[in-house]
Amino acid sequence: MKSPRILETPPNWTEDEKPALPGSPPSIAHSRSKSIVYFIIGVFIAICGGLGNGIITANLPQIQGEYALTPSQVAWIPAVYVMANVSANLLLFKARQQFGLRWFSEISLLMFMLVMFIHIFVQNYPMALLVRAIGGFVAAPLSSLGLYYVMQAFSSQYRLQGLYIGFGVSALAIPLAWIMSPYLVNVNDWTRLYTFEFGLALCCFAMVVAVKLPRSLRIEVYEKKDILTFLLLAPGFGLLCGVLVKGSILWWENSPLLAYMLIGALALLMSGFFFEHYRKNPLIMTRWLGSVALWRFVVGAFLLRLIMSEQSYAVVNFLKSQGIMSDQFVGFYTVIFFGMLAGLIVSALTFSRDHLIPPMVVATLLVAVASVYDANMLTSEVRPQNFYLSQFAVAFAGSLFMGPLVLMGFGLTLRQSVNHVITFIILFGATQNFGGLVGSAFYSTLQQQRTQYHKQSILQQMQSTDATVTQRLQQYQAGFKPIITDNNFSQQQAQQSLNQIVTREAQIKAYGDIITVNSYIATFLFAWGMINIARKKYIENRQKAAIKQT
Repeated sequence: MKSPRILETPPNWTEDEKPALPGSPPSIAHSRSKSIVYFIIGVFIAICGGLGNGIITANLPQIQGEYALTPSQVAWIPAVYVMANVSANLLLFKARQQFGLRWFSEISLLMFMLVMFIHIFVQNYPMALLVRAIGGFVAAPLSSLGLYYVMQAFSSQYRLQGLYIGFGVSALAIPLAWIMSPYLVNVNDWTRLYTFEFGLALCCFAMVVAVKLPRSLRIEVYEKKDILTFLLLAPGFGLLCGVLVKGSILWWENSPLLAYMLIGALALLMSGFFFEHYRKNPLIMTRWLGSVALWRFVVGAFLLRLIMSEQSYAVVNFLKSQGIMSDQFVGFYTVIFFGMLAGLIVSALTFSRDHLIPPMVVATLLVAVASVYDANMLTSEVRPQNFYLSQFAVAFAGSLFMGPLVLMGFGLTLRQSVNHVITFIILFGATQNFGGLVGSAFYSTLQQQRTQYHKQSILQQMQSTDATVTQRLQQYQAGFKPIITDNNFSQQQAQQSLNQIVTREAQIKAYGDIITVNSYIATFLFAWGMINIARKKYIENRQKAAIKQT
């Protein structure tokens, strides 16, 4: 593989200042005041990268009503965001190396602001999809941009702690979006929401232009063949996202559309990887994809993201099924926000290159314990405040494992070569994006199946001749008599009310089942981590013993 051509003469960096990778900012020492400015801008940009989409996700039911959408249609709004976000990672690394991250981010932000400005005046479903897609595309460079601004605030001695914080800060956008949403969104004036998102993009653009990152090394890396790779893999990933999002809505076995989408996704992805496998200068190192060490990392990263669905899907959707509205989630997500923040700070303060696995093991243990606690607590009487302790632990765990996971992946990558970094970025982004989608799809499917199972089980236990059932129906019917004079109709309404109670109890049991399954996966990861720690300790002891003998 030939060395890429340098596009401009690099500054006269010292050895300590040289960037770790082309396209990344150098490690230049800044004054305290400038470091603070870099940190503030980095945190703001990193949070803004996901805040707009977080607010949209928090208000999907209202958006569905606003545009009169079906559940299948509204599911595309978060789906296109993930599709574009995954696709952007195919371009981001090389764009950063050839044009500079700031240039790529400025162009993306200008596109986003233009479309968002139009959307303020043209509010319809197609425009909402376009805005979400471009928002997902812009979020990828903004996350990286925020990370680099945060890292500029730290000296070379603490640069890796800055890496931890930079990666973790972007996750704070989701709980912050739920906290802000009730005070921002007015169902009678949706222009306020879109104007706010436009303002965030405008602020990010102003900051990037006003306070620039230090100039980095730019090299010529793009090839014409990269376009074909993108045209094959981007729609392939997009179709796969669509299958995961819509599978539990259209139902896996009942929709030919899902089958065609899955066939198309597999055909495109296999063609893209086959094309990459035989390229002279591949974008993705397909031969590395077969290594055991890489797949062990990918599976671990995927499962770690999967078990976080206990919070993002199971508990939240359980509370929604009990009638909890968006404004009642403010305290719940405030606890999650501070849990994430605490985990982020602890992760940065306890950072150690030689002990990356223990924080991840602790995180899996916290999720396992919280899942067991939640599964045994579910009743129709619980409210968001009943989950504060367990969800603080899960949020803490989510921030605790992210930094070590990223650092472990980069270490595994750089042991190969710099050319393998883009493969790692795509794989890591895929594990986190698809891990979240698979978690939602898997648990949603399981929840529907277990709800039907428990509903049938409850109905079988309820005999029409049972005195308790008869008494309950009579109570419901008596409640309807003041407003319904027809005796048959009041009986139907009483039966309907009883069926609603049965469905509610079946849903509670189903959510208890999926949280229990999540606890099993988290326990498996905990055991796997402990085995890896014991194995590493055993190898170190054998090496020490061998050295003593020699």
